[in-house]
Amino acid sequence: MGQQPGLFDLEERYAELSKAGDPLEKLLGVVNFEAFCYRLDKALNRSDRARDGRPPHDAVLMFKILVLQALYNLSDDQAES
Repeated sequence: MGQQPGLFDLEERYAELSKAGDPLEKLLGVVNFEAFCYRLDKALNRSDRARDGRPPHDAVLMFKILVLQALYNLSDDQAES
């Protein structure tokens, strides 16, 4: 059985990816995804968020996932892992 990840393992992994030239960091440096926020919220036309129920996922985050799926030809399941 594998060893449980430590408290700082994720930070170390991110540092290794950054040092190797993480393509996701490059993409974030080129595309200002927050500029799409207004148009995404307007296009989604979500109901009042003050009502009961689970709050919706952030529209910009979901847009980023769709962009990555298109760039890397990923399925929904592959994008989750």
